[in-house]
Amino acid sequence: MTLIQEKVDQAAAILKEKEIDMWLTFVRETSGVRDPVLDFLIGPNDLTWQSALIFTRHGDKIAVIGNLEKDALQRLDVFNEILGYDTAVSGLLRDTITRLNPDRIAVNTSHNNVHADGLTHAMYEILRGYLKGTPYADRLVSAEPVINSLRGRKTPTELARIKKAVEITDEIYRKTFDFIKVGMTEIEIGSYMHKLAGEYGVTFAWPAESCPAVNSGPDSPVGHSGPTNIKVERGHIIHFDFGVKYEGYCSDIQRVCYVLREGETEAPPEVQRGFITVSTAIERSREAMKAGATGNSIDVISREIITDSGYPEYPYALGHQLGRVAHDGGALLGPLWEKYGDSPNQKLEVGQVFTIEPGLAVPGYGPGVCVGKMMDGAGSTVMPSRRANRKFPQSRAAPPSPASSGSASTASSSIRGTAARIPARRDSAQARRTSSSSSRASWWPS
Repeated sequence: MTLIQEKVDQAAAILKEKEIDMWLTFVRETSGVRDPVLDFLIGPNDLTWQSALIFTRHGDKIAVIGNLEKDALQRLDVFNEILGYDTAVSGLLRDTITRLNPDRIAVNTSHNNVHADGLTHAMYEILRGYLKGTPYADRLVSAEPVINSLRGRKTPTELARIKKAVEITDEIYRKTFDFIKVGMTEIEIGSYMHKLAGEYGVTFAWPAESCPAVNSGPDSPVGHSGPTNIKVERGHIIHFDFGVKYEGYCSDIQRVCYVLREGETEAPPEVQRGFITVSTAIERSREAMKAGATGNSIDVISREIITDSGYPEYPYALGHQLGRVAHDGGALLGPLWEKYGDSPNQKLEVGQVFTIEPGLAVPGYGPGVCVGKMMDGAGSTVMPSRRANRKFPQSRAAPPSPASSGSASTASSSIRGTAARIPARRDSAQARRTSSSSSRASWWPS
């Protein structure tokens, strides 16, 4: 069974669960404006003329398309009915919907999830015009709950591809940490990571110009921008944000390393303290990730650990879903801020994959602290970080009290988040990682 067949079969089950009779994806000239769900339904194929892909809770899979594309869709072996036209789609579409007589027709509009909002305003008006005079024009509802679950609930094939993307990213990080030397620019480091990605035969999880982000020291601008000519110096925290795309599925991993000053054998206490605080926030958030919990309830756990420890509140969500894109939409581990809409109130579901990435800044050192390495500045690693509890000795410092760390200044796109999957067993005590414990996946702040 192909991945498309897996997802289409999954869609029928989701429609039944959501009590939605029909899901209709209405498109045209998809080479110019491509609905985000098409990769799940027809793969890389394009549809030129006005086309409707129809799925019902009873298992119907119908394509109403231009005759020029009939052969391409037949080869997919997905649709049990393909209806072609040459001059006008309206009558054929109206007759098909009338025959199926749905009470609720889900279309791709959404206030909260960009990946569920593929129906343009004009195409929505055209669709309603075609259905004028029938009861179906007033039966259109948002497909957001359908698409949220379809994208979120990863099949075994999807999980395997994400895991492979994470493994490749972890290997690239390992080689990069061995490559870094004092005096190198951020651009040099980023170029090396691009070279490695090419050797592994993968592309990037977001545009190459800003993938990876490389931020060395306190003066490097953190955000959705690429590496600069700032040079690595001793005493710098170097922050990375990087992800690859493997067979259509993404990783999204943030890491840091600390460059030892002359005479240092371990990171300074304030760096260690930041690391411990962030690590605590990650693990406690991960432990709370269970099916049925809201994204906001998880975000609150991490956010309070950071702020109660005296650090400023980071200005982005704790984590997001991962899949065909780095920000895969749907439920968000985030605060109830206007920019996130209702996404933080959505409940976690079995099979979803999330990043976890709280953030804080260590004044004078760099953009954030979490899972990383200590480097001697000559390209050799002083201390490995295959697991969080091996990074910096946790006995050295506990998470700071507000009084002890009030000097922390600005929050930054911090570090590391663990890739966590909501387990298949709903009674599981905690979310399981999709990757090995050595692979720490993080995200690009939403």
